[in-house]
Amino acid sequence: MSIPKTMSGVYLMGHGGPEVLEWREDIPVPVPGPGQVLVRVAAAGVNNTDINTRVGWYSSDVTGATDAVDQDVEAGGWGGALAFPRIQGGDLCGIVKAVGTSTGFKPGQRVTCPINLPRPRPGNPTGFIALGSEIDGAFAQYCLLAADDLYDVSDSPLSDAEIAAIPCAFGTAENLLTRSGVSAGHKVLITGASGGVGLAAVQLAALRGASVWGVTSAAKADVVKSQGATETFDRGALLPQDMFDVVIDVVGGPAWPGLILALKPGGNYAVSGAIAGPIVQADLRDIYLRDITIHGCTHQAFEVFGRLVELMNSGRIRPLISKTYALREIGQAQEDFQSKTLPGKLVLVP
Repeated sequence: MSIPKTMSGVYLMGHGGPEVLEWREDIPVPVPGPGQVLVRVAAAGVNNTDINTRVGWYSSDVTGATDAVDQDVEAGGWGGALAFPRIQGGDLCGIVKAVGTSTGFKPGQRVTCPINLPRPRPGNPTGFIALGSEIDGAFAQYCLLAADDLYDVSDSPLSDAEIAAIPCAFGTAENLLTRSGVSAGHKVLITGASGGVGLAAVQLAALRGASVWGVTSAAKADVVKSQGATETFDRGALLPQDMFDVVIDVVGGPAWPGLILALKPGGNYAVSGAIAGPIVQADLRDIYLRDITIHGCTHQAFEVFGRLVELMNSGRIRPLISKTYALREIGQAQEDFQSKTLPGKLVLVP
């Protein structure tokens, strides 16, 4: 099976605006070594983390919202400084093109993988690297991955675009629900409920038998309810106090104190994003006197993504995709993503 020497894709040349994304047609195609798999990218999802990384939002020097970064940043990746150029793209659906030795995969299989790739090391048992951050990702025609990170989804009834919309959003959502212990009968409040992670959390929490409320705009309330929410609150609305067993938060920002007060005593707050701003004001008495547990959620145990693969292969989950784009249109796709006018996921197709 012939493999081209070069491929098309998008290089991230540094931190900044869309101008640091460079379309190239001369990127060397990587060659799989032992335990590695070369995957032809069939589709790649657009995520907030791609934009966060591009603008350098993960730097501790940045204290504002994702769309308010206006400073030069040196170490703005998940794990600090990035090596440029970098191929981003943490959401992958692809077809195995070539394999190294000892992989267990064969050409033609359809595969996907989590965005958080476990890499435990001494002193850091929850260590990981991120696809599209520490290693090259899916914003190109081909992607090289370790076989141990891949999952077979050849038999899934979902389309390539739908599978590519799952790893980051649904992986993050399932991890938040798992860490906060969401189960049948719980009342769950989800912020950013019309976004990729938010809609995934709504769908997955309802699948667990929880009653779900989402925070969203009035224009997207029906979309959130269609994914399993009982009711919604407008953004900026005063939330009821002592109502929820669990709060799932990907927004942060000024509304944060109200989220803590919305929890019942003994409730669980889980966070995996802060698009409205990472710096929040807290009254610690509202936390410790009410026995609130806070979960910071990035590391994903193997069983978290394993459950998602089972749900993908059985067709029990299906992401909402608002629009697809050619990979070369990544700038427009990210602009549309940041506008927050389209619910659910946006997907790039090489």
